[in-house]
This record gives sequence, structure tokens and C-alpha cells, in this order.
Amino acid sequence: MAPPPASRKRGPPDPEPDPVELPPPAFVADRAEAAARVERLLGYRFRDRRLLEEALTHPSSVEGVGAASYERLEFVGDSALGLAFSNFLYLTNPTLGPGSLSTLRAANISTEKLARVAVRHDLYPLLRRNCPRLDLRVGQFIETVKQEPEDDLCTVPYGGSVLKAPKVTRRLFEPIITAETIDEQPVTTLHELCQKHGRTAQFKTWQKGGMVVVNVFVGGEMVGIGSSEQKVIAKLNAARDALGKLAGAKQQVLTTGVGNGLGDEIGELRECKQKLNEHCNRKNWPKPIFKLEKEDGPAHERKFVCSVQVETPTDNFVTTGDLMSRVKDAENSAAQKMLEYLLKF
Repeated sequence: MAPPPASRKRGPPDPEPDPVELPPPAFVADRAEAAARVERLLGYRFRDRRLLEEALTHPSSVEGVGAASYERLEFVGDSALGLAFSNFLYLTNPTLGPGSLSTLRAANISTEKLARVAVRHDLYPLLRRNCPRLDLRVGQFIETVKQEPEDDLCTVPYGGSVLKAPKVTRRLFEPIITAETIDEQPVTTLHELCQKHGRTAQFKTWQKGGMVVVNVFVGGEMVGIGSSEQKVIAKLNAARDALGKLAGAKQQVLTTGVGNGLGDEIGELRECKQKLNEHCNRKNWPKPIFKLEKEDGPAHERKFVCSVQVETPTDNFVTTGDLMSRVKDAENSAAQKMLEYLLKF
């Protein structure tokens, strides 16, 4: 076993720089004026302004019996917004299939796009709220967006162009992302780049809170990450991140054969036995041998441990999986550890 690295004494850390204090976002205390601004923006006059005031009320400022925030309207609004864009995109793109239409809709109603629309139209000061932490986070985001080029609203982060939309969405949601300008190229470009070097890009998707997170693996190494509330947008962001890293710090993944491509084969647990069989077959190795090593627990809570043996022209390798409630899962666990070991080997 290699000796532990020698410890090094460190001096006191450098003092943290003073944080830059941003002024809190403005607030329109005159609620009639706040409502009037929204109506002018939409070019629409609300028959029941109480609904508009409810839509402009954050839960942190709700006081008293019968008071309401935007939360219930948000439930309806998400569906209404999706329906509005579905209708618009369906009518204006008669040759597109459902997959492309879904991608366009997701790009146009994504949190990232809508947040920039809100900044562009200065909507946050119209929100009645009592949450300093929210003010801080929104203020930082507003400053970040202000640093982006003025014409980048349609291209950050997915690509798009100005297209006149119908009714109230025309003023509020321009520029609309279209089939001609949506930036779907990162995924295609990434696959083409990997194929050029004999590699495969694999996307792994998982959930973190209400967000979809996508990781990109090439040659067994994670080279990109992206997130969004919509899976398709998270994948685009992850591919773009991977392309940037493969052009810089992660370039050796393509050029030096790091990982031998096995990282792309590990996959999810339920796929590992199949992946290991396929890998051995491609290498012309004997088929992996799985063995039940342990069976434990009462009949209604049985647990299993399996091992797998792989024979190569020069060695025999054996790995043991984790304790699982099904033999199939125990075999997949052993296969996963074998794939990980072969990756390092």
C-alpha cells in the first residue's frame, strides 16, 4: 500500500475579499401603478384586477385570512403558457414532428428564458414580497443578465430569433425561439467530435430537487454537466459545457485514450450485466461467470450477494457486488464493479 502523502503545514488563509454589496431591487409600492404597468406591457386590461394583484404577490408577503399569493395561479399559468406555445408552434411549423415541436416549446418556456424575459421587462419590482434573501439572489441574477449582450436574449442559452407571436405573448415573450434558429447543434457537434476520435458521448440524467441534471461522459470521464427544469434543455446545456471542456482542459480525453471507453458502457445498474457481457463478447473473452455468494435474512426480506469472474488472455478478475434484495440486482451490482475495475485496469 502506498504511504500517505506527507502533510504540509499551511499558513493562515488569505483574508476573504469584501463582498460587493448590490443595492436591493426596487419595489413599486403603489399597487395600482404596478398593475397598470403590467397592463401596458401586455396591451390588455384585466376585468378583475384582484387576480392580477394575486399574481404579483409572493408567499412571503401574504398576511391575514383570505389573502393569497401567486401559487395557485402559477399552477394554472404553467399549463396555460404551455398550451399557448403549443398552439402557436403547431400552427407556425406545419412540417415539424412532435419531437422538434416539444424541443421548441421547452426552450421557449424554460426557466432560463423566462427569467431573462422578466429582467428585460423589469417585472421583479412589481412583485409584492418580504424576503431579503430572495431580493439578494434576484439582484445578483439581474446584474449577471445585464452583463450579457443586448441581442443575446434570443441566444442565451439556447439560440433563437425574433418572430412575431400572437396576442399578448407577442410583446411579452419576444424573441420567440424558432426551428431555424434553436441551437440544437451542441449535441450533434459533440457526437461528431467523439466519433472522429473513436469515442462515444453518453448522457446520464438524474433529478436534483425540481431540476433535471444531465452529465456527459466520454471515455469514462465526466466532461460536461447541465441542468434545467426541462430535460431537453438540460441536455443541450450539458453538451455545450462538454464541448467547451473538450476544447480545453479535457482535451486529453479525446487524444490519449483515457478511460478506454468503458465509462460509456457502465450505464445504470440494471444494465450492467448486459453491458459486461457485450464488452467481453467484443473482446472475444469468455462469457462472464456469475455466482451467488451469499443469501441472508428472513424469507420476506431476503438479501443476496453475487460475484462475477472475467477471464482475459492474461488474467482472471473477480469482483463481488453489494447486498441486494433480488438476485438480478446483485448480479448487476457485481457487473458494475467489474466494469469499474476494468476501466481502471
